[in-house]
Amino acid sequence: MSDENTPSESNRVKAEEGREQAEDHRESAERFRVLAEEARALHEQHREELESVRREREVLRHAAEEARHAAEEARNAAIAAVAATADALSANLAQMQFLEEARNTLIQLKQAKPTDVQ
Repeated sequence: MSDENTPSESNRVKAEEGREQAEDHRESAERFRVLAEEARALHEQHREELESVRREREVLRHAAEEARHAAEEARNAAIAAVAATADALSANLAQMQFLEEARNTLIQLKQAKPTDVQ
């Protein structure tokens, strides 16, 4: 019998093949672990980016609400200004009408002769 065919040599070869397969599996597992860690890191980064976007959207929503509130206040102020202008114009018109009537009365009184008054 040759040394290559002895049961101990055969067992040694099988053991070496088993060790090589185990090392291949360990290397594969390590690559898988590294990939899983990279995936976890990417997932965490993505989650943080999504959270950042959510916070930015919330800030923008608050800003939009404040802008809407300011626009509503400006609208109300504009309505009040128009109403005040209308009141002032109405008062000016009434004063002008009164003055016009007074002027017309004075003109009529001047034109009237003293004998016309009794």
